[in-house]
Amino acid sequence: MKIIIIGAAGVIGSAIVSALETAHEIIKVGLKSGDIQANICDPASIDEMYKKVGSFDAVICAAGDGYFGPFSDMTDENFRISIDGKLMSQVNLVLIGQKYISAKGSFTLTSGSLANDPVPFGCSVSTVNAAIDGFIRSAAIELQNGIRINAVAPGVVEAAPAYFPYFPGNIPASMHRVGQAYVKSVLGAQTGQTYPVIG
Repeated sequence: MKIIIIGAAGVIGSAIVSALETAHEIIKVGLKSGDIQANICDPASIDEMYKKVGSFDAVICAAGDGYFGPFSDMTDENFRISIDGKLMSQVNLVLIGQKYISAKGSFTLTSGSLANDPVPFGCSVSTVNAAIDGFIRSAAIELQNGIRINAVAPGVVEAAPAYFPYFPGNIPASMHRVGQAYVKSVLGAQTGQTYPVIG
């Protein structure tokens, strides 16, 4: 299977690559690294990425910017960091990618535990995570040619200790468990599902 992994060099992306690379052809994509460079906040760059890759069977996105900050100080500009960087970037990967992906292929997006378990300073991220979960449920009933779509919703993960203070009382999820959630999405048969990964 030929799999595009966006954000392959990141904390979660690296775990996904490790889980899939021995049995599949992996195309690593990053803003400044990887086999192909692409800016997923730019629809034209997404389209160019797909054209460079050629035929493929699956897309996994483990990239996207989100804004953390106190609600009392939050601005439209702050909020749009998450909307543009994490929500619309992933939506556009699917809107554009449906024209290129092989029949019976799959998209796997990344939302997060904050959709249902918010923490202080995470309002914009909670909002877009919930929107991503809604998007995949809706897109699943309209995607054609047997194409599937799911989301993985990690909580705080053990390889990102800088985020531990934001998640008091949460047990960090192992990177193995995180990677396997993406494997389940790509190799399984379900669609329109969100797979939570929490400690």
